[in-house]
Parts: sequence; C-alpha cells; structure tokens
Amino acid sequence: MYEITVGVKGMACEMCEAHINETIRKNFNVEKVTSSHKKNETVILSKVPLSEAQVKAAIDPTGYEVTSFACADYVKKPGFFARLFGGGCC
Repeated sequence: MYEITVGVKGMACEMCEAHINETIRKNFNVEKVTSSHKKNETVILSKVPLSEAQVKAAIDPTGYEVTSFACADYVKKPGFFARLFGGGCC
C-alpha cells in the first residue's frame, strides 16, 4: 500500500475538498482519499504507486494547482487504545 501526499493550492472550503476527492476517485482506483483545505493537502491511499504526472494531469483541469508531491510506503499507525495500553493483551 502507498500513501501519496499532494499539496493542492486553491481549496477554500469543504466543497473544494469534495471536488478534489471526487476527481481522484474518478481517475484512480484508490483505497481512500482525504483532503484538507486548511492544510492545502490531499492524502491518497493506493495499492499501486501513482506518479506526480498522473495526479497533476487529473487535478489541473479542475482549476486547483498541485504544489508538492510525495509517494511513500504506507505504514499503518496504531490506534488510540493500542498506543495507550501497548496493543497487546498478554
């Protein structure tokens, strides 16, 4: 699994986030996508790596601007209780 973090300039509200999320879902087969207009960021979880050119080609026609791109292996973070209690029962 890969975590792709994309800087996106131009998002101003939750509807902008939804527009970016919908664009990513329409163009790629992804596990999860979340966007934040406050962070100017979209995070994509995908089984296959995506290239910056692919993501930029999908987002550019929407009027938003890709400002940064990073693709890394996804490392699942432990849940709240696992962090609080150590994650094991024995």
